[in-house]
Formats: sequence, C-alpha cells, structure tokens
Amino acid sequence: MAGRKWLITGISSGFGREIAKQVLEAGDIVFGTARNMKKVEDLAAEYPETLMTASLDVTDIPEIYKVTDQAFAKLGEIDVIVSNAGYGLYGAAEEISDEEADLQIRTNLTGSIAFIRSALPYLRKQKHGRIIQVASVAGQVGYAGNALYNATKFGITGYCEALSIEMKPFNVGVTVVEPGGARTDFRYGGAKVAANLIPEYEHAHGFLNMLDASKGLAPGDPAKMAARMIESVSQDPAPKHLALGSQAHRQIITDLSERLAAYCRQTELAASTDVDE
Repeated sequence: MAGRKWLITGISSGFGREIAKQVLEAGDIVFGTARNMKKVEDLAAEYPETLMTASLDVTDIPEIYKVTDQAFAKLGEIDVIVSNAGYGLYGAAEEISDEEADLQIRTNLTGSIAFIRSALPYLRKQKHGRIIQVASVAGQVGYAGNALYNATKFGITGYCEALSIEMKPFNVGVTVVEPGGARTDFRYGGAKVAANLIPEYEHAHGFLNMLDASKGLAPGDPAKMAARMIESVSQDPAPKHLALGSQAHRQIITDLSERLAAYCRQTELAASTDVDE
C-alpha cells in the first residue's frame, strides 16, 4: 500500500535511515527527524516533495512535542509512527557513571516514551495508525556489559506492552521490534563505551570485540530488517513483538523458555503467600 504518511525519529543513520529510504522509494511521505541535519541533506535533495525534516534531540522533551505538532500540522493524519532514535551504552553496571546512565535513560527510554506520548492524542482522535518502537533483543535478554542498555530496552518494551492494550479501542496497533546485531552505524561508530572501564570486569567486556568491525561483522542486514519492519505495518492485528535475525530469535526463545520454566517451578511457593481463607 503506497501513500502512507510516516513520522520517524533518527533518520540520519541506521534503521531510521533505511526505513525512510525504502518508504520514500515506494512513494510514501516521510516527516523525519535527526540531530545532525547535514546527514540527511542527500535524502532531502533526492525526495524534495515527499521528505520533510526537523532537527530533534530526543532528550529535549518540550522540543519533541513541538516537532510532533509540526508533523501533524503539515501531514494531517499520520499512518505510522516510528520511534527509532537512540544509542547503545556499553559497560558493566559499576563502570557506568551517573551522568552516562542519565543520558542513556533520557535518550532510549524517557525520550522514546515522550515521543510516543506526543503522538497519542492525534492517533486516538484519528482512530487508526501504527506505532513501531525499535527496541532490541536486549529488551528480552540480559547481557553482561549491557546493564543500562538492557534497562532502557526492557523498560520501553514493558511500556509498549501496556500501550498496545490501551490503544486497541482506537484501532492503533503497537509493535516492539527486537533486532539482533546488524551492520549499522549504530553498532560501528554510534555506540558508546563507559569512560572508566574497570579491569576486574574484563569478563563483561565482550562488547569491545562486538563493536570492532575488524573482529567480525554482525549477521543482520539493515535493509532486510527495515523491510520486515515496513511489512509489519500491513499485518492485522499488529504483531506485538517482532524479532529480527536468527541469532536474536534463538536467544529470545532460549531466555524466555528458561524464564518460564523457572516460574513454573515456583507455583507452590507463589500460592503459599496468599491469604488463608
């Protein structure tokens, strides 16, 4: 279905750029945001009639609401909201400073929540639409050296679980995308490493190899992953979760299976805390 209208954060690189490129090529209209507008000049030049852009840092919550208002004012109804902007912060829990933790949470969690919230009144009133939240396999599986990144992705996943129930009466679907490692700027250049690594946590520093392209590339193809995200918009009902990458899919199933088995073993323990009738 061509002719959709999209509002996408973080179109300067990674999945955001790939989604924008593909839907623009299909003839759709995009209102895209980026922190560095120079990185979207080529797209703007190629699609002057169908791409509108605005500068946005998702840690600036008042600006999020302002930009979303601008997008709906220009486009009228918007079919798809893609919350994509974010970055990875790597380091063991003790290694990450309070300042680093705060920025990670404000970007990946608080910023994503505010962006989605800014669109909800419009989506509720127009009574149709789709929200796509780009999360991560790290929203389902914990990894050493990923404590803060895990916290933000588990957090936004829980937010979207509840949101999908709240928005169902308004014909608005919510999908959390859970990609595994992909060959994007997000991984090779956009990720941040804690400023003060502690030698005793060497066992948690596997991410240093993961972020080094010379040590082997991630298996995920960004173009294919973006295509699957776009295709999910046509699915009815909206898939609540979308795992992308065979490695991510296996890890999620393994982790959830182990978690479920552990809960099942606690049946009697859980019941033992009920009030005696």
